[in-house]
Amino acid sequence: MAVEAILDVRWSNDYIFWHPFKFCGIRTISFPTANLWMPDLTIEERTDKDKETKSPYLLIHWYGWVVYKNEQVVTTACRMRVYKFPFDVQSCNITFKSIMHADNEIKLSYNKDNESMTHLTRSMMWTQYEWTFENLTSTNKSSIMYPHQTAIVYTITMRRRSVLYIANFISPVLFFLVLDLASFLIPDAGGEKISFKVTVLLAVTVLQLILNDILPSTSNKVPLIAIYCIGIFTLMLLSLLETMVMMYLIEKDSAAQHNEMDEEQNLSVNCGDKWFKANFHSCVRGRKTSDCASVCDESADETQSVTKEGSNDKLTEVSFSLEQVSAELREIGKTMSLLSSNGKEEKFGYWARMGKAVTLMEQEASRDLTEDEGA
Repeated sequence: MAVEAILDVRWSNDYIFWHPFKFCGIRTISFPTANLWMPDLTIEERTDKDKETKSPYLLIHWYGWVVYKNEQVVTTACRMRVYKFPFDVQSCNITFKSIMHADNEIKLSYNKDNESMTHLTRSMMWTQYEWTFENLTSTNKSSIMYPHQTAIVYTITMRRRSVLYIANFISPVLFFLVLDLASFLIPDAGGEKISFKVTVLLAVTVLQLILNDILPSTSNKVPLIAIYCIGIFTLMLLSLLETMVMMYLIEKDSAAQHNEMDEEQNLSVNCGDKWFKANFHSCVRGRKTSDCASVCDESADETQSVTKEGSNDKLTEVSFSLEQVSAELREIGKTMSLLSSNGKEEKFGYWARMGKAVTLMEQEASRDLTEDEGA
């Protein structure tokens, strides 16, 4: 911590005295510090003692009172307690003591009016940057080791400005959590939900890296803001895992339904192929559909009824069979349009196989009709 302060030290020298009226009314004089004794005061917490600069003059009063003033910037070490960061309040001490003199040689005194010192300090402060000055208190302490020395301790209490951290860190992390919770409204059909959650999770990770640069690494306890970030990160990670499990279960269920539908479609395609072939062969060549009867009994009965009605007029029977094929195709078209209108998934493999079977049967029927006309 760097503190810009004015050091004001006063002491009495019993060997200095003069009458002002005998010396042209002179009451005070300036004297070099190198030619007069000064108390060897130091600051325990100071870290830049080698860079210390001293004022070159003293102010001496006619009755022996000596005043030393020095304006300087003091850099001190302060123990930080960041458990409540960024709502923490820090207290830093500045301890003045003599290096060599004991209590029987030099006695330190101080201003015990803390309220007046706080008001004076606040009036002298120009800038406060990240910290807000609260108060200044003074007390003394004595060492238990020889030589016994009394030190004066000034305690500066400061409060951190937390508005910037709330706006730049705490609020964005909370907003990311709200977005993660709102992502449950995204449908599970596509992969947009997982990609969105991963993006939000990476954003929180970046904020955690920024927090690691802000917080000091010498803290004894884990700060509350770090626990806050870890908790939100854990909730978002659990929601991502929940989404992955749900999509896996949905995909597994969908695959099982597709397998059942494929089995039903394959059975219907095989039955339909045999039925069409039986119809055309029975109409053109007059054969019975004993093979198809074992697969589709109803279709076989219809085929046998068609073949028994008459085999004299083959052209009429072929036309009748073609009309039946056209009717079946129209039913297939209606079924496809109904599926597409309901928004269901179309099974192109099934309909492609059905259309191919119908085309082959039409070609075979046309070829048989041509042979019969030629005969």
